[in-house]
Amino acid sequence: MTPSTAPADALLLLLDKHQVDTLLTPGDALEATREAFVLHSDREGRVFPVVREPLATGGVFGIKSGDVQAQGLLGFKAAGFWPANRQRGGEPHQATIVLIDPGTGRPLCLIDGNAVTTMRTGAAGALGLQQLARPDSTRLCLFGTGVQARVQLDFALRLLPSLHEVRYVGTGTQRNAAFEAHFAGRCDIAPAADRNAAVAHSDVVITATPGAGALFDLEAVQPGTHLTCVGADTRGKRELPPGLLTRVRLFVDDGAQAQQIGETQWAPDAPATELGDLLSGKTSFVRAPGDITVFDMTGLALQDLTVARLLHARANATGTGTRIAWPW
Repeated sequence: MTPSTAPADALLLLLDKHQVDTLLTPGDALEATREAFVLHSDREGRVFPVVREPLATGGVFGIKSGDVQAQGLLGFKAAGFWPANRQRGGEPHQATIVLIDPGTGRPLCLIDGNAVTTMRTGAAGALGLQQLARPDSTRLCLFGTGVQARVQLDFALRLLPSLHEVRYVGTGTQRNAAFEAHFAGRCDIAPAADRNAAVAHSDVVITATPGAGALFDLEAVQPGTHLTCVGADTRGKRELPPGLLTRVRLFVDDGAQAQQIGETQWAPDAPATELGDLLSGKTSFVRAPGDITVFDMTGLALQDLTVARLLHARANATGTGTRIAWPW
């Protein structure tokens, strides 16, 4: 990253959602997200304590921040969930990323974080699937039909070519034609007639909901299943049934953070392995036929920062974005 040349000449780069979409590919997101996991495993990147608090307006506001001192990378994401935005015709998830010059404390780049969050979370889920799911998995059960559910399924179909049958559980019992159309020709996709039966019949289960409560019964989860859990990202949220985490091989993105705001908050004593330790080679995992694996995803600040760094460099190289004077 390039620090400000002089106080009077300082510029702030702004990247909106359309510019992010233009600059960022799924392959980019996978590479940058993998790097973030490895940096975290090697403790070369720091993750600072998460802020995640409810608001009187009905929203939830959070801050995730961190740095990679050897790379001069510092920044944060201010983000949260405002459910009333749906009534306004807007997206309930909102996020803004700021990259900061660690030498001066001055902001370098401000990025619409929604697209970044969506893509890096999808990439994180995909890396979990590569490491943990059975490579011959053919059937997937998806809870949710929103933005994150869509990107998780998109990455799953990219990285597990054997997947061909998808059953989804949305907010109602009717078909979601627009959701299905997005995956036309890539899989056999249809709503689940019964959620427990769909879980029992699946090799992979992905939960990408607001985390209002358990989505299926404990008995539905069969040996050999892999579960990617996205929706529990705040104290009090959950998507898995009580008792499941004590029966599984549990993997997390960050141990302390998962115990604070993830599914792991409901079983804080359950042994867990950080996914980055698999990706860095610090540990290994060989799936036994009967293993049930869970990847509890709470999202790492480092993932936002490695993707943002890529966007910042690519925007500077291509002249993309808006630059405004930001004198000291």
